[in-house]
Amino acid sequence: MFHLLIDTSVWLDLAADQRQSTLLDVLIEFVGEGHATLVLPRTVIDEFRKNRERVAKASAKSLASHFGQVREAIKKVEGDKRQKDKVLNFLADVDHRIPLIGGSAQATLVRIDELFAKTTVIEPSEQAKAKAADRGINRKAPCHHENKNSMADAVLIETYFEYVKAHGGAGQRFAFVTHNKSDFSLANGNQKLPHADIAAGFSKIKSMYFINLSDCLRRIDPMRVTHMMWELEWDQQPRGLTEILKWMDRLTTMVWHNRHMNRVYWIKKGKIKLVTQAQLDAAQRRTGKNYQHNLILEDVWKGALKAAAAARKRLGPGVDGSGPYTDFEWGMINGKLSALRWVLGDEWDMLDT
Repeated sequence: MFHLLIDTSVWLDLAADQRQSTLLDVLIEFVGEGHATLVLPRTVIDEFRKNRERVAKASAKSLASHFGQVREAIKKVEGDKRQKDKVLNFLADVDHRIPLIGGSAQATLVRIDELFAKTTVIEPSEQAKAKAADRGINRKAPCHHENKNSMADAVLIETYFEYVKAHGGAGQRFAFVTHNKSDFSLANGNQKLPHADIAAGFSKIKSMYFINLSDCLRRIDPMRVTHMMWELEWDQQPRGLTEILKWMDRLTTMVWHNRHMNRVYWIKKGKIKLVTQAQLDAAQRRTGKNYQHNLILEDVWKGALKAAAAARKRLGPGVDGSGPYTDFEWGMINGKLSALRWVLGDEWDMLDT
């Protein structure tokens, strides 16, 4: 069994960097299957909760800010207007994805919260606090920097050493994982090694020190981690604005064309009649209603026939084109159009063509 104490810095970086989400997937699976267990001191969970909202907001804000600066810079550059417009349109397309990409940090934070909720929180002992205070007094790592309060980190490392001593039976292995190389890693040397002041608590096999979660997980099961990361790193990117608008236009044409073909059917059946302007005016006076659902102007119908021919040429035949459609296929087409319009701000079931 591997016992993993993962520092707050690692948890926050997992949320801030979408590229590391695969590591969280692997970790959750290992914990769920009993290959690893989390060592979760109170100091880690407190620091995580104190910083989680900052990470969530910063993730989306930084993306939006960068794109805003790039757009303004491009507008000020002299050059071919068509090229500038092309670049700005591309940026607008990417900018549309920012809420989705930025929101991934919040989703990762929630997953980490759920993992914490299933883990027993370890309260720091008085002995660990006392040893941490000694590190502070004697300027021992992680308290070796001037003008920096690293007492929480000192309590963390002493809690880890205490845990290893208490649970170090046969077959038990331990790992301390941190991104805080400044406080915990060897000064002026290989940062993958622990600082000389804490090195006595680590070894190559029993109690290991890592500055990379990926390396730690590979130590548990290298072949499986490599396979899982290859499998999970397939990335489904959110659709761009250009692609969404393209499909909205196509689906709108499909819906309009199918409604047109329904009118063709009802004209043949005599339920809808083609009339002149004079005949339409007379019907409006007779009924007192401007809209006559069973009458279509002849000139309007001629335009509709031309538009329908152009639509069929553009869409092509079949279920992905101009039809015909089964009831299920027709429902799917309307549902897709409604969903895409909703994403861009319309209300549900907005199917006007």
